[in-house]
Amino acid sequence: MASDRIFGLVMAVVALAYIASAFQIQVSFLSDPVGPKTFPIIIGIVAALSSMFLVFRPDPEPEWPAAKTFGALAVAVTVLVLYAYSLRPLGFLLPTAIAAAVLSYQIAPRPRYAAIAGICLSGGLFLIFKYALGLGLVPFPAGLSG
Repeated sequence: MASDRIFGLVMAVVALAYIASAFQIQVSFLSDPVGPKTFPIIIGIVAALSSMFLVFRPDPEPEWPAAKTFGALAVAVTVLVLYAYSLRPLGFLLPTAIAAAVLSYQIAPRPRYAAIAGICLSGGLFLIFKYALGLGLVPFPAGLSG
């Protein structure tokens, strides 16, 4: 119950800061009724009310996972951040294959199958994104593509 209340209070403060920043938006005289100032205020009010619900009506105390689970989550987040930063310099295929293989290995620690899954996901996603959806993906680093 304490974790819900703490999270609710933190989110209430964030919502109030969001509302305060929304009041700082300059509105021209030619804006619509739910313009650039009103909509963020409405969102902030809904967020504040939702966070107050957490404070006054918390759920029972959750059972937190073991530290090993948090380590696996940290590895997954690190892999995804590195993946995002490596897409531009390395192209789509190599970073996607590596990230998919590492994440697949976390799900089922079998190296051969993780590598196969990474390569197949990389190629399959490239074909779908490039040709079915028409995205302008670069398959390899600029030096290798020509």
